[in-house]
Amino acid sequence: MVDLKGQYHKIKEEIDSKVIEVFESSQFINGKEVKLFAEDLVEFHNVKNVITCANGTDALQIALMALGLQQGDEVIVPVHTYVATAEVIALLKLKPVFIDVNPGTFTIDINQIKNKITPNTKAIVPVHLYGQCADMETLLNIAKQYKLFVVEDTAQAIGAEYKFSDGTIKKAGTMGDIGTLSFFPSKNLGCYGDGGALLINDNKLAEKARMIANHGQSIKYHHDIIGCNSRLDTIQATILRVKLKYLTKYTKERNKVADFYDNELQKITGIEIPERALNSSHVFHQYTVKIKKNRDLLKEKLANKGIPSMIYYPIPLHLQKAYINLNEEKENFPITEMLSKQVLSLPIHTEMNKTQLNYIINTIKECIEF
Repeated sequence: MVDLKGQYHKIKEEIDSKVIEVFESSQFINGKEVKLFAEDLVEFHNVKNVITCANGTDALQIALMALGLQQGDEVIVPVHTYVATAEVIALLKLKPVFIDVNPGTFTIDINQIKNKITPNTKAIVPVHLYGQCADMETLLNIAKQYKLFVVEDTAQAIGAEYKFSDGTIKKAGTMGDIGTLSFFPSKNLGCYGDGGALLINDNKLAEKARMIANHGQSIKYHHDIIGCNSRLDTIQATILRVKLKYLTKYTKERNKVADFYDNELQKITGIEIPERALNSSHVFHQYTVKIKKNRDLLKEKLANKGIPSMIYYPIPLHLQKAYINLNEEKENFPITEMLSKQVLSLPIHTEMNKTQLNYIINTIKECIEF
């Protein structure tokens, strides 16, 4: 699905020399590269504050802790997403309130949000799934109307841009109160281990998040609030600094692959190519199609031909054993349930070539049953 080794070899010399510098400095925790990487992200996103942390799940948890939500508060979240989005809500004894998604863009269905708002609702967590932004202008207007916090789960969409009706353009993760990032190796900007970050414009909120990520302290051994231990180590920071320079190029390369897929797959009966949101660019963390019939059989046949594919996500959150009791009204989410049976993500990464792409397309043509 992702050729991390091929990507590494193209920038091997830069990566190796920077990692050796960290070894020589022996500043493995909170070395200067961590601060410099945070500054690089500030510039890239045009945001006031970046707080780095250990992973994307921690970033979500720290965000909700920083907002001061209390046990029992409700947080609206799309039901078609990776478990981490709901996991941190449940871990903090908050209540995830599930919303179905748009069948074309796979992002939260804005039209359903108002019906789920109660006096206990305190926040909305839109997920910029697969690489494009949710309908943020409408969502932010709803949040403002009901005085709700907005935490953008931007784990899959770093670098995506959203255009508002007045022409203003903002990057994913910079529009709500807090944006969260993941640097898992397979992400568009991935390190060689794990890592995450928070994007925050409000200085006071940023300081609180920074303290939470550092055991609740701003001065060593002075613990003013309950926190956790979540750090991006120096080796990962220096790797990410190198790769961030190439992120725009990587995005262009992913879009070239997506354009090729779009052109070829729309000719094949039984496949629906991904919809591009009107107000958002797409960074294609995943290229996810809908297979109308026999999705699992196609996946198996592709695997037998040496072509990997993935199902994101095979079991909706409201049907997961860990979360089924949180769906107190036993609601059905028909779009997500349909998608769980149809979605299939094809290989997309920065090292793909025409030979590989043609092989994938020709194999799909041979194997699909409709």
